[in-house]
Amino acid sequence: MGEALALDAAWLFAALLILLVLAAAGIAARRFLLERGGATVECGLRQRGPKIRSWRLGLASYQLDEFRWYGIFGVSMRPEQTFPRRDLAVVARRPPTEEEVTILGPGRIVAECQLGASAGAATLDLALAESALTGLLAWLESAPPGSHLDVIA
Repeated sequence: MGEALALDAAWLFAALLILLVLAAAGIAARRFLLERGGATVECGLRQRGPKIRSWRLGLASYQLDEFRWYGIFGVSMRPEQTFPRRDLAVVARRPPTEEEVTILGPGRIVAECQLGASAGAATLDLALAESALTGLLAWLESAPPGSHLDVIA
């Protein structure tokens, strides 16, 4: 009886190990496919509002007219958050606090962003490496001429 129990436990452990390896391979394959499109950077996201939410780690992708954010451990190839280029503005940047460094890792800059130009516009924080922040600012400033003409206040 003891040998059968040990054998069952070994099979259960092997099955669990195989599931963990498959999950890690799936996450790595998803990341590879997302990065294949180019203009992809590691990016932490925290949305603000009446209640400040916690930081979420992920990948950001600069597309023609939108900034797409994907959670790091998601399985979907669709972005969890999409921000139109014409609505996204970086209003400030700052170094992360000590608490934020433990969550985000070293070498990040927190960019405080606003969505839309109105006073009640949504705000969010993006945590990026210095080079990725430079890329974000260049992407925001390099919008094609006339891309904002369809927005008339």
